[in-house]
Amino acid sequence: MAELVLVGDPTRAAGLTVPDLLGWPQHQAEVTFACATSGVRHHRFTGPLLHDVLVDAGPAFDPTRRKDRLSFLIAVSGADGHHALLAWAEIDPDFGRAPVLLAVTIDDTPLDRAGPQLVLPQDRCGARHISGVSAIRVDGGYNSWA
Repeated sequence: MAELVLVGDPTRAAGLTVPDLLGWPQHQAEVTFACATSGVRHHRFTGPLLHDVLVDAGPAFDPTRRKDRLSFLIAVSGADGHHALLAWAEIDPDFGRAPVLLAVTIDDTPLDRAGPQLVLPQDRCGARHISGVSAIRVDGGYNSWA
């Protein structure tokens, strides 16, 4: 069974499987990807919100300082070598509120063996869609750039 690893700044780094991800509230997204190279594709995904999973992992920002979250980045890696980068503010309910999923099913097919998929329903093209998520790194190092 595929496992994804949460690393970086979460205070409770962990390994999670698709059955573990069923422990969070499940959301459904009907997604249409319209890419120049692969045409139009329609899928239905189910899974927890990425934000919910990462908040439970305890990111190392001060939750009482609203803007502290703005410096955090989320890097997602797939078993096939694909990567995507998101800003925390994209998924945070106080900012972008994007309904990004860690999908546990695609078109009603469980993803237990393949591993969860990163799904950004708001993206027109599925370039940031990651199959077989193997690692998610949350990093607040942006503060050190100033």
